[in-house]
Amino acid sequence: MSLTLWHGCSAATMRPDAGRPYGLIEDAALVQDGPRLHWVGARCDLPAALLARCGQQHDGGGALITPGLIDCHTHLVYAGDRAHEFELRLNGGSYEEIARQGGGIAATVRATRGASAEELKSQSRVRLRQLLAEGVTTLEIKSGYGLALEPERKMLQVARELGHEHALSIRTTFLGAHALAPEFAGRVDDYIDEVLRMLTVLHAEGLVDAVDAFCERIAFSPAQTRRVFEAARQLGLPVKLHAEQLSDSGGAALAASYSALSCDHLEFLSEEGAQAMAGAGSVAVLLPGAFYFLRETRLPPVDRLRRHRVPMAIATDCNPGTSPCSSLLLMLNMACTLFRLTPEEALAGVTRHAAQALGLSDRGMLAPGLRADFVLWDVQRPAQLCYALGARPCGKVIFNGEER
Repeated sequence: MSLTLWHGCSAATMRPDAGRPYGLIEDAALVQDGPRLHWVGARCDLPAALLARCGQQHDGGGALITPGLIDCHTHLVYAGDRAHEFELRLNGGSYEEIARQGGGIAATVRATRGASAEELKSQSRVRLRQLLAEGVTTLEIKSGYGLALEPERKMLQVARELGHEHALSIRTTFLGAHALAPEFAGRVDDYIDEVLRMLTVLHAEGLVDAVDAFCERIAFSPAQTRRVFEAARQLGLPVKLHAEQLSDSGGAALAASYSALSCDHLEFLSEEGAQAMAGAGSVAVLLPGAFYFLRETRLPPVDRLRRHRVPMAIATDCNPGTSPCSSLLLMLNMACTLFRLTPEEALAGVTRHAAQALGLSDRGMLAPGLRADFVLWDVQRPAQLCYALGARPCGKVIFNGEER
């Protein structure tokens, strides 16, 4: 069978065993066998017999090649926006005042419940295309703005359909335990019963790849979160958690006890929580967009995560209330400037570690046997992807072995 050769490029393989920053190969060659990478290395090391089998050859024109980018934490499917609340806050309105006026997540729940599936898809498609233009090839989408069976199903079905209609992989996460549904006011445990019922139904319909929850003083307690995780475990589904964003609730340690794929936000992560995550192999997903938009001042404990060797991923947290952002490249810059990650750490956070945060071992690096998901960038050095605000240097995108 004929192979495809890419040359005339450098390659940031993002392999941790490469012995050099970014796993960078200066004069690289990539050999692609359909949807998989067959060989990756220095062009001078390419075996002659393998070169002879390459029926197609592409000159990268000096481009930098990286793995396809992975946005591992988004709430991309929703209806409406909350720009009015943004204006109110800047004019002195408090979160509580806005909530009493029917704002906050309740506003997005009303808009999402009221939108048809086609309206929801049309609005979400705009955000999706912005991520596609930046080299994203894998995307996680959470539910959690329906808070009842039918609208949660609608959100997850729209997420699946967007994946079928566009050249990227979409992983769906059930986030029924995102906030208390308005019809369950004052009955939190009853709502958790409903979350468990929804999870069983939606999993049976093939709509759920993972389960998330918001464990926080304004959301759900550790005991309530544990009930959701126990149900996920019984269904064989991996879990992740919105944890330690506003306080140290012990959520990270709880999630780690269930071998969580990731714990996300983590501004108030404790030493014990970091140790638990390290022991469980859970990824820390850092969300600089929410930190910026909410004008937070408490940074996630990056040095603590480094010390315990907890992998750090970066994501947009695309959502209407706290991170209305659909630029993963901007998040790279913010991760460096706000959280003081190095460009190499940031790029690993949207490739190798983001794949790990989704439980995907077949992508996130350039290596033989992995998916042929990669991007040719109009830059010379990997750090340039973190550097220029508003730049979109994405050239060609190869998804599942084919140009997008």
